[in-house]
Amino acid sequence: MNFLPEDIYKLLLSFLLGAIIGAEREYRSKSAGLRTMILIAVGSTLFTILSIRVSSDAGRIAANIVTGIGFIGAGIIFRENNRVVGITTAAIVWVTAAVGMGIGAGYYEATFACFVISGMSLVILAPVQKFIRKRSQIRNYRLVCIYQQQSLKVYEDMFKELDMTILRGEQSRVGDNITGSWTLQGSEKHHNELTKQLLNDPAIKEFDF
Repeated sequence: MNFLPEDIYKLLLSFLLGAIIGAEREYRSKSAGLRTMILIAVGSTLFTILSIRVSSDAGRIAANIVTGIGFIGAGIIFRENNRVVGITTAAIVWVTAAVGMGIGAGYYEATFACFVISGMSLVILAPVQKFIRKRSQIRNYRLVCIYQQQSLKVYEDMFKELDMTILRGEQSRVGDNITGSWTLQGSEKHHNELTKQLLNDPAIKEFDF
């Protein structure tokens, strides 16, 4: 089986598009960066070319490519500070493989459209995402005070005064201390104001946020 010049062009195009996607991830210091995205794009293109040339059931091989990419994406997702990170990068890995497969199959128009739309979601929508996160953030707070025959309702009242929504809250007493843990939703400004007030509260012995 001989490679045609078109196959080489497909691999080079996959290299270029994979490099562009990877550069964006590398710029943001993500776990899957420049080299990873290039390898995924080029590898998916080559697998697709080979599946068309050597197999009468190219769809089966393509399905196996998607399965393999799923394992790579799963390895990127992990838990950090009570939140799941890496989902966006895992999705980009999946899209990069689709781009490589599209190039390998010769569907250039649809592949380029996918590349542009995906790029827009990463670059153009980033300010929108930042705006939304400023307006609404979820953070966890834990504080420990000396038990004085009362609950920590005074702090819950403080949350409400700062227009914070209590998504989850629990209090427990151990010996002479009472501990409160809350999950709060509110704007970045109100979170920062709350943190400032709690840090300056002399009644609080321990404070995690």
